[in-house]
Amino acid sequence: MVLLPLAGLALILWLNHGGRSLPDRFVLSVPLSGSLDERAPSASGLPFSSAEGPLSLQDLLFTLHHASSDPRVDAVLLDIDGVRTTPSKISELRRAIERTRASGKRVIAFLHSPEDSDCMLGAACDSVIVEEGGFMLLDGLRAETLYFATPLRKIGVSFQAAQWKRYKSGIEPFVRTGPSPEAEEEVSVLLDEVYRDYIGYVSRRRHLSPDSLRSIIDNVTLMTSPEAVRLGLADGVASSWRFHRELERRLTGKEPDPESGFFVGADRYRDSMEWPMKADTKDRIALITLSGPIVRTTGEEALGLGSGVDVAAVRRSIEGALKDRRVKAMVLRIDSPGGDALASAEMLEMLDSAAVCKPLVVSMSGVAASGGYMAALSGRSIYAEPLSITGSIGVYALKPEISGLVQKIGLGRSIVTRGRNADANSIYKPLDGEAYRKFVEASGEVYRDFVGKVARARKMSPGRVDSLAGGRVWTGRRALEVGLVDRSGGLFDALGEAQRLGGIDSTRQPEIVCYPREKSWLELLVRGDFSAIGSRVESALAGRVIGRLMPGIGPVPAALYPLLSGDHGGEVLTVMPCDIIIR
Repeated sequence: MVLLPLAGLALILWLNHGGRSLPDRFVLSVPLSGSLDERAPSASGLPFSSAEGPLSLQDLLFTLHHASSDPRVDAVLLDIDGVRTTPSKISELRRAIERTRASGKRVIAFLHSPEDSDCMLGAACDSVIVEEGGFMLLDGLRAETLYFATPLRKIGVSFQAAQWKRYKSGIEPFVRTGPSPEAEEEVSVLLDEVYRDYIGYVSRRRHLSPDSLRSIIDNVTLMTSPEAVRLGLADGVASSWRFHRELERRLTGKEPDPESGFFVGADRYRDSMEWPMKADTKDRIALITLSGPIVRTTGEEALGLGSGVDVAAVRRSIEGALKDRRVKAMVLRIDSPGGDALASAEMLEMLDSAAVCKPLVVSMSGVAASGGYMAALSGRSIYAEPLSITGSIGVYALKPEISGLVQKIGLGRSIVTRGRNADANSIYKPLDGEAYRKFVEASGEVYRDFVGKVARARKMSPGRVDSLAGGRVWTGRRALEVGLVDRSGGLFDALGEAQRLGGIDSTRQPEIVCYPREKSWLELLVRGDFSAIGSRVESALAGRVIGRLMPGIGPVPAALYPLLSGDHGGEVLTVMPCDIIIR
């Protein structure tokens, strides 16, 4: 009685929405903000509420690809407002903007109080307009890490750590009061490369000398919109209302009409087309996205980094691609800092088996490091953006102990054991000498196995891999030089290679089938999967609350809860030690 009316209403709304045609001429308005997640879940947000958040990176890439060949699109307007994402995603999006411009479409950037990342994207456009009354803040790049060892020690909490090897600095916020020389070296090298790209690209596109741009960043920093124009960083200043009216008047030669529908939003544009690409052959390419921390099971967290992608989701994606006879090749798109070491190894085993049956090409997005790099080893060819963050071949484990806290609060504990080591891994005491040695050696075995996997996949000696490993982080450009990846390029380069390897006619456009396929709220309700519904609601609510309470704080504080909430000896993780975000 409840489901049938809801399903009927949903069908009517869908038919009404899908039946709306687009104008013969329009400006495609594309909002750009936030972290640019690799792929937005199809059922994101809470049930019976509108989806929140900006478009995903894949949404943006495919939207611009469609617009490039759509004769109805007069121009593309990028409404840029506070992008905070990885250098590689900015770089790949810039190249997508350049391809759109090369197709003959004019691309205009409208910036609201822009910062460095907004300026980096705006520079790729034909013209840049800054909102009237706003400011441009160009203060350069900054890397910041919080260290919790001292405040935790004050409340009686500490950690024992196993680190393989020196550059695997993910343990440092929990066991040190400041960065090690290796951690400082890694961050400095990454920032140098990203900063060179920033200065070089923006100065070239805005016809400034690199020294002039550095001087603006170092000595001016904060400027009004007219000052940004005077300094050559923008082409004009206007309010949003006036800018839209003037653009419509200039492109149509008529007075603006609010009812004309001349500006079409990216969400409506997407809903009107065959997504993600219009196919003209029955052949398919499976696009499998591995996004987020790698975990063993749904709902599990990898050191507080979020729910991530689990082994079962990857297995379902692979099975779906292999069972579909029309799928001729697969692209594995990775945007993951790694995670659980055992889960990463299991994913690699599944992907290796799949790659024997059908060609598999890997495309690295913002980050494909540590466990994410392990998964990439399955590819016949690995593509990375020049600023993709990869490598970090190493592992670490953290074992918490709260004996100091127990003593402070006067907590009593009685324990009865059978077996000498039954209580060795308790969080209520530190590991003793023998137990700690075994703890470190177990992590070392995982590291040696990781090095062996890389050596076999990349056809290197273990010694050579070890010289590149030890937790060292590489950009895609440097990874190509040392042999950790095969080619420089983005998602569409990998799709083209998969088309070639799959024997699909190069003059045709195969259908792109996206995995994993997430069930909608209605599907879960019809199946009676109330556990999945509850988990999704909990995740959505937690994301909203944390996003509002701690918008500028990274994942480390949240990591304390899973580490302290179980009686275990610590997980062996292969995770990136840091995030590199441009804002």
